[in-house]
Amino acid sequence: MDGSDGSLEALDWAAREAERSSRELRVVYAPEWGRYESYEPRAAADDRPAETVTSDSVIAVAMARVHRLAPEVKVAAASMPDEPVSVLLSEGDSASMLVVGSRGRGPITGMLLGSVSLAVAARARCPVAVVRGPAPLDAGADAPVVLAVGETAASDAAARFAYEQAQRRGVPLLAVRAWRSPAPDVVFGHGELSYDPVEVAKASHQRADMFLDRTLRVIGEDYPSVRARRDAVEGPAHQMLVQAAEGAALLVVGAQRRSGTVVGLQLGRVNHAVLHHSPCPVVVVPDTR
Repeated sequence: MDGSDGSLEALDWAAREAERSSRELRVVYAPEWGRYESYEPRAAADDRPAETVTSDSVIAVAMARVHRLAPEVKVAAASMPDEPVSVLLSEGDSASMLVVGSRGRGPITGMLLGSVSLAVAARARCPVAVVRGPAPLDAGADAPVVLAVGETAASDAAARFAYEQAQRRGVPLLAVRAWRSPAPDVVFGHGELSYDPVEVAKASHQRADMFLDRTLRVIGEDYPSVRARRDAVEGPAHQMLVQAAEGAALLVVGAQRRSGTVVGLQLGRVNHAVLHHSPCPVVVVPDTR
């Protein structure tokens, strides 16, 4: 929490998720947040001016909001005198999920993600939900959990998370795999051999369908009650996922740990794009193996 509208939307989403999963909710405020994000904090439950908002008041607003929205949820709160990324990453080491809000001002910048949210999504050891508000808290019984199907172990972790969410919410799961036909010079080096675009497109589609089939068969067998369907769609992956997320309850993507000395996760271009432009909340699930 930082007192902003985006964090209030994230808080509401987190309260409902805690209620749905019967988990405790922990609200964390890092007073140094303002150094990283340009915002004017406000206390939503009282009329005090922004400049009088303190750690205590931000937390009090959050606690009262959770008690009104999800009275059965056990909630704790803490003010941590440190910079927010370090605080949240540390909290994530013992959490089932971190929930953060998106950030931005105006009709254009409103699509952009704040630096804190992006850093946490890239580096946390637990799933990170980036709440793209102002989405409805309950998207409805027909609003699916959308899963981005990849080719790595991170995709399996994301698939299991997505199935669990679909089962818990009682909604369908939509597994999406985008594919594109490579150009002739990509297939043959310089295109000097015969190139049949129809056959190449067919092979690309079959490969996408193979990954979808594996995910639904291997992971899906543990969740027989989840209604799952798949969509192998031609086009840029980030665009296809953003389109699939229209009206969805959630978009789930995987992230793979970097090798070597670099710490954190590889979000990749597709994950960066959906975090910035998804019309619904996005959960980044790291490969923890």
